[in-house]
Amino acid sequence: MAHDITITCRENADGGAYIAHAGGSTETGELTWRPRGPAVRIATHTGVPPALRGQGIAARLVEALVADAEAQGFTIVPACSYVEAQFRRHPEWSHLRASA
Repeated sequence: MAHDITITCRENADGGAYIAHAGGSTETGELTWRPRGPAVRIATHTGVPPALRGQGIAARLVEALVADAEAQGFTIVPACSYVEAQFRRHPEWSHLRASA
């Protein structure tokens, strides 16, 4: 697992993304979301390029989304299959899950 991963978040009125930058690579992983009202984010896609796979980057992207949900008070609709799988693996996140 890579330890030199930096996650940044960008957002606008249409949604946003968590971007993973791995040291030594110009490629990035990304988790995209769109809003549903002021307190719900729909996680729509998680993608990591082949060169960065196997380093835990996708998991770190979901963890960043979950940490922001805790800190900022929004809930998450896991429309992305990877985010859905992570919610199943982490029942302690159930209070952050919004209904579809």
